[in-house]
Amino acid sequence: MNPRKFKLKYAPHFGMFQNSAGADLVDQLKFASDEGFQAWEDNGMKSRPKEEQDRLAKAMADLEITMGVFVVNMGTAWGTTLASGKQDARDKFLEECRESVEVAKRVNAKWMTVVPGTVQPSLAPGFQTANVIEALRRGAEIFEPHGLVMVLEPLNFRDHPNLFLTRIDQAFTVCRAVDSPACKILFDLYHQQIMEGNLIPNIDLAWSEVAYFQLGDNPGRNEPNTGEVNYRNVFKHIHAKGFSGVVGMEHGNSQGGKDGDQKVIDAYRWCDDF
Repeated sequence: MNPRKFKLKYAPHFGMFQNSAGADLVDQLKFASDEGFQAWEDNGMKSRPKEEQDRLAKAMADLEITMGVFVVNMGTAWGTTLASGKQDARDKFLEECRESVEVAKRVNAKWMTVVPGTVQPSLAPGFQTANVIEALRRGAEIFEPHGLVMVLEPLNFRDHPNLFLTRIDQAFTVCRAVDSPACKILFDLYHQQIMEGNLIPNIDLAWSEVAYFQLGDNPGRNEPNTGEVNYRNVFKHIHAKGFSGVVGMEHGNSQGGKDGDQKVIDAYRWCDDF
């Protein structure tokens, strides 16, 4: 008899359970499904060969696994892009958005991560924000007719210095200005514990613009119960608010081997017991 399904759609990623499931990606999906996971995410899905995308999509459909995020602008997210207002940067981003529509259709994805890039020190913050908003409005025009959602991810200054988007209130302001169902927030609890803490109140304040969660415990960016965040309380809170989307497990395993795989599963079982 398989373990019960989790209350929330926690989404592992390829490699997380490789010690137990083996190297084949479909076998990893099957293992996760057998353990009760109902979602998956793969930042690099867009760069996989079409044949592999098709194979993984079929496996997820057969297993009734919801596809979580992949990254829209993996190649440009870490450079000076949208905040600069430069036409070539905006054109490249919009090209990546159009490419992502086709990938999303192929793998049955709804949400895709967007990181606007680094700050532009030669421009005042208000002008940078206006440039980002304008680029995202253009991106939303591409995604919205297909029912797709780009989710903006604020990242922490320690792991990713000099990025434009770092705080939830900042992402909330940008999403309200873009004013499209195709532009929402990816609330990464790991990054925001580092940046500002106050996780549950900020979840409530930003709720109308939050479409996706990711997590890792701090310090270490490993599974829950290895750091300072009370993830059982956080998960209980978002479940009580009626969240039915994906909670991405964007973290490492604190321990190697099959025992490490099991430790991750046990951590989510404990946190999901509310």
